[in-house]
Amino acid sequence: MTPARPFDAERALRLAGRTFEIEARALLALAARQGEGFARAVQAMLECRGRVVVMGMGKSGHVGRKTAATLASTGTPAFFVHPAEASHGDLGMVMAGDVVLAISNSGESDELAAILPAMRRLGVTLVAMTGQPESTLARHADMVLSSAVDEEACPLNLAPTASTTAQMALGDALAVALLDARGFREEDFARSHPGGSLGRKLLMHVRDLMRSGDAVPKVAPAASFNELLREMTGKGLGFTAVADGAGRPIGIFTDGDLRRLIERGADLRALTAEEVMHRGPRLVRADALAVDAAGVMEAHRITSVLVVDEAGVLVGALNSNDLMRAKVI
Repeated sequence: MTPARPFDAERALRLAGRTFEIEARALLALAARQGEGFARAVQAMLECRGRVVVMGMGKSGHVGRKTAATLASTGTPAFFVHPAEASHGDLGMVMAGDVVLAISNSGESDELAAILPAMRRLGVTLVAMTGQPESTLARHADMVLSSAVDEEACPLNLAPTASTTAQMALGDALAVALLDARGFREEDFARSHPGGSLGRKLLMHVRDLMRSGDAVPKVAPAASFNELLREMTGKGLGFTAVADGAGRPIGIFTDGDLRRLIERGADLRALTAEEVMHRGPRLVRADALAVDAAGVMEAHRITSVLVVDEAGVLVGALNSNDLMRAKVI
């Protein structure tokens, strides 16, 4: 290896800019290279009753893994199979009726070429993503997606750079076209991302987070102020519900209400829960989304809500701390 020249910061920035320009041009030119083959590939994947199996060697393999993951997370069952391992048993993962997306810039990968006859015998639909439309891979494919680029960003025009960027974008384009054709929605995305913030917002319900049973502070309307205070203090939520004989909440008493009574100098010992409660408490249903409960709290500038069932009976309590612990807010 030739000894490295002294580091030149300006040269590094110029090369970075040149890389961005080359790869941006490659992406802009990519749209004009697509046509019937792209539409047919999307239709084949859409109608596939099996899975989309993505293959690729080297850098194309890394792109393939990402493409398979993107397809799977947006409604198209997909996974990656390494072509070299496929020759040694992993081809058993591929079944008749699958669609194989084979990625190779040159289209002449030995590992892919070696398994083309076997895939043909399996009866799969083969989609080639390649920069060489006359390559071995392209000739064996049912449809071809052109990922050709005019030049690599590498100053030697050797290292896969613009070509892998084009492959990545083309894989994303397939995923976007497919999710649109499937009518894939936010709720569907959340189901495949239950650990993400969107999943928490769209899948978590109030019943999953609320305090229930004996953890819910509540008293009867006729309860004395001392009883009310013990219930509120003992449950540690900073409030207590006031529920009628049928269990329906008719009011709420909070720490803030207590401070206001003290400031007025009221004789607390003589008061009942019904006399001090705040009527018309904010309620949410147990089957509501947790994010909707957060919206109620934010809209009314409160930190807690009472939870009721479909009959309006008090079944739980929820506060902002519960929502923060679950990372809903």
